[in-house]
Amino acid sequence: MKITMKSMVAVAMLALVGTMATAQSMEKKFRTVKVELKIDAPAERVWEAMVLDYGEISNFSPYIYTSEYTNGSLKGEVGAKRKCNFNAKGTQWSHERIAAIDEKNMVMRNVVIDGAKLPLNFDNSQAFYRVKDNGDGTSTASYEFQFRTKPAFLGMIAKGGFKKQLSGTLVGLKHYVETGERVTGGTNKYKEIKGKYPKATVLKTK
Repeated sequence: MKITMKSMVAVAMLALVGTMATAQSMEKKFRTVKVELKIDAPAERVWEAMVLDYGEISNFSPYIYTSEYTNGSLKGEVGAKRKCNFNAKGTQWSHERIAAIDEKNMVMRNVVIDGAKLPLNFDNSQAFYRVKDNGDGTSTASYEFQFRTKPAFLGMIAKGGFKKQLSGTLVGLKHYVETGERVTGGTNKYKEIKGKYPKATVLKTK
């Protein structure tokens, strides 16, 4: 299978952040990338965009061309499923599901059910989305990706790509929440806006 940066970006999109219960089997050694970014909006609004509008991640992801709910899902809740397309032809995609939600602490765990052209071991990868209320009308969004690639030796190579793309997704989220303007894959919007915002802070890579 040909492994490209777009493939690694696609996998990165399956993630976003926090810390909660364990996911999948996670029996084998995995790598972790975690990033965060301050957003000038209430935590409830950021949580709505990241989790409650689960099927509409293409509103702010510069790497997802289209996204939609599947299997009758209508909103972001435990068991909700979505499909994300990472190119215009729809040949690179993922099916994902919300595995757990902690509404009080604003943490969501996301897992990948299936995918095409993704160098990911589905049984040993999970993502957390987290939002923290800063107490001053702003919030901090963070994405954490715990992953194992398939084949495994791609893990070190993929880690750098994941860090870059998760950070870019946070910038897209910040712009979307603060302005209402979409940042969608296949457009030039991310290139136009990324220089206007600070880079995400990298909290952990291993």
